[in-house]
Amino acid sequence: MNIAYWIVAGLLALFYFYAGTLKVIRSRDQLRPMMAWVDHIPLPALRALGTVEVLGAIGLILPPLTGIAPSLASAAAIGFVLLQIGAIAVHLRIEDRRIALNAGLIVTAAVTAWLATRL
Repeated sequence: MNIAYWIVAGLLALFYFYAGTLKVIRSRDQLRPMMAWVDHIPLPALRALGTVEVLGAIGLILPPLTGIAPSLASAAAIGFVLLQIGAIAVHLRIEDRRIALNAGLIVTAAVTAWLATRL
């Protein structure tokens, strides 16, 4: 189970670290081709979302790696499930039906949360 956690959590953390960093450092115009929904939320909220994603990615890796408060990994994974539920709501509100990635991230984050309880 330990190896499975590190594979799944590592991939999830890599995805969120990359996506969060883009949201923090890129302009709205640079993000628009990848994320059509960026025009529907305020820029400070977009930056905050990116920061949350980066911190969550760190939360998946650092606590189990150091052994300090490893339950935070479960909390980070559950936070990503909730984040993607909100993302699906945003997509549906703006009538964007492309939610397959969001659904896949929900499943991956849920599996990560379950594996984190087995560490």
